[in-house]
Amino acid sequence: MHKIIFKDADGQKLTLKKEKPYLFLQLNGIGVSSNVTTSSGARHGVKVDSVNIKEKTLVVLGAIVANSKREMQEKRERLISFLAPDKKISLYHYNKRFKRKVNVVIRSLDFQEEVGGCQKFQIQALAPSPFWNEETERRKDIALWSKDLYFPIWCTEDKSVKPIVFGHRISELICNVYNDGDTPSGMTIQLRALATVTNPSVLNIYTKEQIKVMTTLHKGDVLEISTYSDNKYVRIYNADGTSKNVLHWLTLQSEFIQLRKGDNQLRYDAESGIDNLEMTINYAPGFLGI
Repeated sequence: MHKIIFKDADGQKLTLKKEKPYLFLQLNGIGVSSNVTTSSGARHGVKVDSVNIKEKTLVVLGAIVANSKREMQEKRERLISFLAPDKKISLYHYNKRFKRKVNVVIRSLDFQEEVGGCQKFQIQALAPSPFWNEETERRKDIALWSKDLYFPIWCTEDKSVKPIVFGHRISELICNVYNDGDTPSGMTIQLRALATVTNPSVLNIYTKEQIKVMTTLHKGDVLEISTYSDNKYVRIYNADGTSKNVLHWLTLQSEFIQLRKGDNQLRYDAESGIDNLEMTINYAPGFLGI
């Protein structure tokens, strides 16, 4: 089913679909355009110096269906309030193949005259980034525990019996993260400490880019690094529930690693306590179309 969902920063949703009160009629502006910079040379034609994919202006056509004038006014007021231009809004598009989203700023909301309990409207939304992301981030876990125990099981209090193995740790320092999107992508890296870890880092084996944080993690601490271009940060979430910004603890050589298109071999490391570290990577490939 084709539908549009607007979601604000507080998690509140407004849905347009093939059912009242808010009908989804059409989505325009999903194409691609670019700025191409050229220069003239001694030969025929021009030289392409740079190509920049432009932002999108998405146009959503819909209608409010109501059983009374009062209900129409209430639904219209809610639509206007929810789509305030100064709010942070994400636009989700659902069809039979994809569930993708893009962050937008509402440029305008216009209404036609009400006819027979139906009032059409048009929403213009600016998407600063031209790329659509999947509804939920993909997740990659490295160096975690694998289950070994299967039920039913008999237990005993006899201390002479050997301990039962419930699982084993998979020690993998390198993982491949595949980006099948149309552009390089940022990611969120979580490094969890099972015991003391000193100066953890992550390296892109292909590009030699590295991000390293000069800190000591203790049992239960989580170091979280976001490399998304519009949301870069480095934070430590302590086992006691507190957190702090540690962006200034990055080494001078650190770079906010991007996932290039295709395969990305990432390796995590630490100056000490490497066996006490687990890593999870979350990422959202960007796509030009839907």
